[in-house]
Amino acid sequence: MVRSGFVKTEGDELYYEVRGEGEPLLMITGGGGDAGFYTYVADILADEYQVITYDRRGNSRSTRNEPQNFEVSQQARDAVAVLEAVGHPSAYVFGNSGGAVFALELAARHPQAVKAMVVHEPPVVRLLPDAAKWQRFFANVYRTSFRFGVQAASFRFNLSLSIPFSAFKTIPKDYQQRATEANNEYFLIRHEMIPSINYMPDIEKIKQNRVNIVVAAGKMTLDKRKYYGRTVPILAEKLGCEMATFPGHHISFFDMPREWASVLRDLLHRI
Repeated sequence: MVRSGFVKTEGDELYYEVRGEGEPLLMITGGGGDAGFYTYVADILADEYQVITYDRRGNSRSTRNEPQNFEVSQQARDAVAVLEAVGHPSAYVFGNSGGAVFALELAARHPQAVKAMVVHEPPVVRLLPDAAKWQRFFANVYRTSFRFGVQAASFRFNLSLSIPFSAFKTIPKDYQQRATEANNEYFLIRHEMIPSINYMPDIEKIKQNRVNIVVAAGKMTLDKRKYYGRTVPILAEKLGCEMATFPGHHISFFDMPREWASVLRDLLHRI
């Protein structure tokens, strides 16, 4: 059973879905994702948790009227608004990719909303020793979208992820139908990418807030030394928190949901 609804916040309506009746688990998607991103693992985890997923502002069934500029801080406030709309003052939180960036902002600015948090492969490249290289890369992707179009820019961006092609064969059908160019390419490339990539987590504030965090990456991501995985041990060291390894790659909740959900469940039990 999936319950759905909308919450109005800061000039927009955000669509959300709820599965299960246990402890609340809010799952935040990265660029181009929506509530359907986590369908497989949400169905699995709903036997124990009340899993809350949503279409982030500007994606799929959620609107984007305010503000003109993309703000990481607003994404964190949106997460709180969704949580409160479902009836919870706090929840376990999981964030993947860009969603992990927004989760880190949530930990820094809204710690009261977080029971504990798993941050999976955040592309916080400013933490890397070769940060300038990656900031230049994403600036060039952004420029490409104006010179050659968003599809060309999106192709260049996706190459940097190195996700196995087989993973895309398992994407939920309903999500594929909603994943329009406006969702996956225009909004991500033109609005969301640069603010997210340039985000620097407020390490000291998160530590002061004493938010219980585990940072994590897929084994394939770590083996390939992808930039969004290289951030994980650095972040773990700076936060003084545990680092965990998930099976697979950046979006293995698509192609190996049972193994992937099992690791997340074990982490949530521990934290």
